[in-house]
Amino acid sequence: MTTARTHRTQRERREQTREALLDATISALVELGYARTTVQEISARAGVSRGAQQHHFTTKAELMTAALEHLFARLIGEMRTMAASLPPGPSRVARGIDLLWEAYSGTLSTAAVELWVAARTDPELRAVLRPVDRALGHATLELYREAAGAELPEAEVETLMLLSVNLVRGLALDAMMGGGAERRARLLDEWKGQVLARLAR
Repeated sequence: MTTARTHRTQRERREQTREALLDATISALVELGYARTTVQEISARAGVSRGAQQHHFTTKAELMTAALEHLFARLIGEMRTMAASLPPGPSRVARGIDLLWEAYSGTLSTAAVELWVAARTDPELRAVLRPVDRALGHATLELYREAAGAELPEAEVETLMLLSVNLVRGLALDAMMGGGAERRARLLDEWKGQVLARLAR
């Protein structure tokens, strides 16, 4: 008979602390905005000391971008899981656009907008945010490639992905500013129709 392990290893404790800090960063960004999200606020939300926070992330910019990367990785994992259950063909691509909108229009969009705006006048934040933004684009492109399969040339898949990402980012900003949900749904449907028409050709 084996005894269940009740004590966490040091590595498990480190990972749990890191995850708590990243989740606390995202929630503070969404609720308070970048300017009011202090390292002290994040540490308090995560239930860790300032020293423990500095052990994981030495600067605020590093913590912010790691949190965005953490959130994006989680969302991409969820999108991959959902996409795997979709049937092949044009409907898969249309549903992929819906999944992209669902991912970008929620917490990810709010947190990302806060950081992108702050990065305009913060060189340190901008320097660490750019690689995360590029990785986000690459991962989204891979999802598009999987959805489109061999139905479209590589360059066209990339163009459609970039147009889709910029569309949903703009629509997410519109939602944050109080724009109408019906108009956003109509624009998404229009874009999906154009993509399906291109596939049909």
